[in-house]
Amino acid sequence: MSSVWSDKSKPVKFRKLKNDIDTDILIIGGGIAGILCAYFLQQKNADYVLVEADRICKGITANTTAKITYQHGLIFDDMINRFGKDFAGEYIKANKNALEQYKSLADKIDCDFEVKDNYIYSVFNKEKIYNEVKALNSIGENARLCKTSELPFSADAVKIENQAQFNPLKLLYGISKDLNIYEYTKVRELIGTKVITDKAVINARKIIVATHFPFVNKHGFYFFKMYQHRSYVIALKNSENLQGMYVDENKRGLSFRTYKDLLLIGGEGNKTGQRCAGWSELISIAEKYYPNSEIKYKWATQDCMTLDDIPYIGQYSENTPNMFVITGFNKWGMTSAMAGAELLSDLVLERENEFENIFSPSRSIIRKQLFVNGFNAVKNIVIPGGKRCPHMGCKLKWNKGEKTWDCPCHGSRFSKYGTLLDNPSTGDLK
Repeated sequence: MSSVWSDKSKPVKFRKLKNDIDTDILIIGGGIAGILCAYFLQQKNADYVLVEADRICKGITANTTAKITYQHGLIFDDMINRFGKDFAGEYIKANKNALEQYKSLADKIDCDFEVKDNYIYSVFNKEKIYNEVKALNSIGENARLCKTSELPFSADAVKIENQAQFNPLKLLYGISKDLNIYEYTKVRELIGTKVITDKAVINARKIIVATHFPFVNKHGFYFFKMYQHRSYVIALKNSENLQGMYVDENKRGLSFRTYKDLLLIGGEGNKTGQRCAGWSELISIAEKYYPNSEIKYKWATQDCMTLDDIPYIGQYSENTPNMFVITGFNKWGMTSAMAGAELLSDLVLERENEFENIFSPSRSIIRKQLFVNGFNAVKNIVIPGGKRCPHMGCKLKWNKGEKTWDCPCHGSRFSKYGTLLDNPSTGDLK
């Protein structure tokens, strides 16, 4: 099972770290966030190293739907009510800047970049759509209320023009060729900013943790502040060629975009570790709406969901001045990773950045979801019997569709043989 991005991109290879090294900045994690951090640090002539436990871009980054938009679901009406218009305006500004960075990079690297209009739709709740349009326009955005004329069903939508889509692996492989990266270099232990790997020791001045879900449990409490949400994608040939990008405001709803001659349909998501229909439901949808189509690819991904729909990007915790984190993209990893990488490349170099407070991991955690996360974790820890996740001891659930063991607490996943597939666990099942 591989995504169309993996199939249509030529990976680059890097050597394994075998000797002890010193560096000012160590980046742990070779997905989109880590690579973009390395890219900006190199642009700023910083001394850095990136280490990846496997191959770069092999994890979540390879399985996105790759929409580049600052329209992150129906979040802005709620964001304005909670934090005010100035906060919402700064959040959009950070993600707009990210979109412009992608446009600039796409001028240099062929990554199938296309400017597209973006639509967030709702089949049943026009009022939520109307409120979101009103909220966006109140902070200076040109949002429009419209109908989804291209989809095989009718829905109300918020439309924002001139967003984009691309092949993320083509871009990341293109910019990573000249970066200081080591693959197959797994971090086994952190002692302050001293990092122990299988074959070497890295003495760093500062560390950026870019491992999708942060793996250092004793700081930051990310295992309480986030959960993971799994979703599925199929790519169809002989179907519609959409001019826009579409996503349902409902977390279990459908996402649509095209890539060359393929229609990508995503959705049918669920909290990792819960039962779901997975690809079977998407296949039924394809048979219903696109009966002459053929499935060419199918893949799955998962996203870290925060307490307030805003990523955690900045100092890892108040007690770790030399450790930083970038995580919690809430399904919008393209612009969030770019905005976050720009922010962190400034913070680790002790430069000011106007968006530091927007994404601060130390902001208030008093949200309803915090108590839901805590209850769910305790429940799955105290249940007797069964296979246990090495991360924090939660009882694993068998995923029949993907034939994996999934953690319902924090989203770690393992093959049927016990091999680690997704973090925050750092080891295989015993």
